[in-house]
Amino acid sequence: MTLSSIKSFMLDLDGPADAAFTGGEVVSGQVILELRRDTKVHSLKVQGRGVATAHWLENRGMNSVYNDYTSKITYFRKRQHLIRDNGEVTVLPAGRHEFPFSFQLPEETLVTSFEGKHGSIRYWVKVKLHRPWATVKKLKKEFTVIEPIDINTPALLAPQAGTKDKMARAWYRNFGQVSVTAKIDRKGYTPGEVIPVFAEFDNSTSRSIVPKAFITQTQTFIARGTMKQKRSVVATLCGDIVGARCRETWHGRAIKIPPVGPSVLQCRIIKVEYMLKVCVDVPGTSKLCLELPLVIGTIPLHPFGSRTSSVSSQYSVNLEWLRMAIPEQPEPPPDYSSVVTEEEAGQCSNAVVPQPAEDLSGILERPLMAFVQEFRFRPPPVYSEIDPNPQPLNMRPRCMTC
Repeated sequence: MTLSSIKSFMLDLDGPADAAFTGGEVVSGQVILELRRDTKVHSLKVQGRGVATAHWLENRGMNSVYNDYTSKITYFRKRQHLIRDNGEVTVLPAGRHEFPFSFQLPEETLVTSFEGKHGSIRYWVKVKLHRPWATVKKLKKEFTVIEPIDINTPALLAPQAGTKDKMARAWYRNFGQVSVTAKIDRKGYTPGEVIPVFAEFDNSTSRSIVPKAFITQTQTFIARGTMKQKRSVVATLCGDIVGARCRETWHGRAIKIPPVGPSVLQCRIIKVEYMLKVCVDVPGTSKLCLELPLVIGTIPLHPFGSRTSSVSSQYSVNLEWLRMAIPEQPEPPPDYSSVVTEEEAGQCSNAVVPQPAEDLSGILERPLMAFVQEFRFRPPPVYSEIDPNPQPLNMRPRCMTC
């Protein structure tokens, strides 16, 4: 039996194996081809692709016919010819051959890589080697794309709060009302962070209740105008029993975000969303749940980047606007270290000077601090009793009574 002329055929990407890319970056590598003898080649080409796909089957009725729901979005497609097929055969000598390649990811926003039950967002590099009278040799290697989500934005630093109540009933008889009020310092968090939950549970029924908090992940897949969802709980917090006609308050109970993937919000057919649910089981009726939206980002909170977040973290005890008279200071969770003092945040905010809209071409030639000091300590205009803009003598005096 004649050995194949190809000893090895490999595809290597530059950088570490767990490297992640973002829009605008360059993906590079090399195709390595080792030959035992001279080999004829038609073409060698490399292709980069990024595709989001949603797919599932549904059985309608008693028959065995399944409805196929499929949707696909291509985010980028690039091709590079390492050996171009120009109608003639290229002869490669025996030995090792390396073919480097590189291509740039699109500048526009891509979507973070994702693997779900009914869909995926994948990026890969594929190589095809065409030879005369031989099957096509193929190689494929996937790479990860993570589009940054910066939680240091006003929308994601805004506190989230709400209140909800429900009546406990049994056989048309009311046993009282259960109400839940909750607040968290901000909407955006990163994996590994601790969320301090401030909540109040008012149990006006004759039975005990147990408050709980959950972080849930919802995967949404869309195809042919139909939506398929998969929900899962990624973190749980269980509180103490609240007795009949009693009230329980959480002064910053900690629930930690596990190592989960970031939110996927920019894809039209696949979405990954997170929610903080504060729930109690109401006797005689369904569970009462208060939902606060979360966004899991990739860029963590700056040490003193947000005065709003810092102040809200320290003074979130003041919840009168939520009818939650909590007199004590909040208890910081064990590893909640991103909160800084108001003085440090104030020093940081004082050091930032907004750039004027005028032309700064001449000003920027000087040192920045010199310009800041000059602007800050510029003296007021010199006082003079003589009007620098006197009224013309030929102007008729205005009647003050008209």
